[in-house]
Amino acid sequence: MSAYKPLQGKLAIVTGASRGIGAAIAEKLASYGANIVLNYTSESSAQKTEDLAKRLQEKYGTSSIIVRADMGDPSVGDTIIASIKSSPLYSTSTAPLVVDIIINNAGISKNTKLQDITPELFKQHYDINVLGPLMLVKAAMPYLPHDGSGRIVSLSSVSASLGLPGQAVYGGTKAALEAVTRTWARELSDRCTATCVNPGPVVTDMYGGTSEEFKEVMRPFIEHAPLMNAGGAQGRGATPEEIAGCVGLLCLPDSYWCTGSVVSCNGGMIMGT
Repeated sequence: MSAYKPLQGKLAIVTGASRGIGAAIAEKLASYGANIVLNYTSESSAQKTEDLAKRLQEKYGTSSIIVRADMGDPSVGDTIIASIKSSPLYSTSTAPLVVDIIINNAGISKNTKLQDITPELFKQHYDINVLGPLMLVKAAMPYLPHDGSGRIVSLSSVSASLGLPGQAVYGGTKAALEAVTRTWARELSDRCTATCVNPGPVVTDMYGGTSEEFKEVMRPFIEHAPLMNAGGAQGRGATPEEIAGCVGLLCLPDSYWCTGSVVSCNGGMIMGT
């Protein structure tokens, strides 16, 4: 158990926390001492989330609040906040609820060429990737710290900048999330900082499910990105822990002077080929 606990006693909401990047972020923040709200969406993720909560408690001594809520539901923010208030951790507490950290990690990505885009696909992506984070931050706003110590970190993507084939909708949602984050940085400056990180390919189920055609498009990028090609790797994706490390840094007290920014966490892929 690490003795370095800069987030001891703080509360962090992590959406999409059952696996991949979300689970790695939850573990990183727990290792810093934070109690974690573990959000997941589908019943198939319930046991994974329970197992993660148990592991965090045993390994780091932190508490977790498990909340099943769909980020595409406009009431998701209210659902998560109500679940926190009714949890054993807070239902009997006389201290006011403070939400110190919000990690907007949950997202959906379905590579779709222009000719195949439908209004339903557009709405699904923007509901989950943009509206969900907006509604969560809106619901949590009354509970953010009043001393500027709060943190909002949202997971964007290199797709917001690179114009990758088949990602008009997904990349658009991530560009929108970056714009929203800049507005949060101004509107909430007395309460928290707001930043994004923009991974490239990460070795998760989501990237593993992309087509071979898309992976071939990505190949020259990852083979020429400085860190993706370091040590003779000849192109590799990031690990979830590498992304979590960057997110964790942005949640520390030392990161206070960083807000309204998109922090590149993609091995240099954003530099292009």
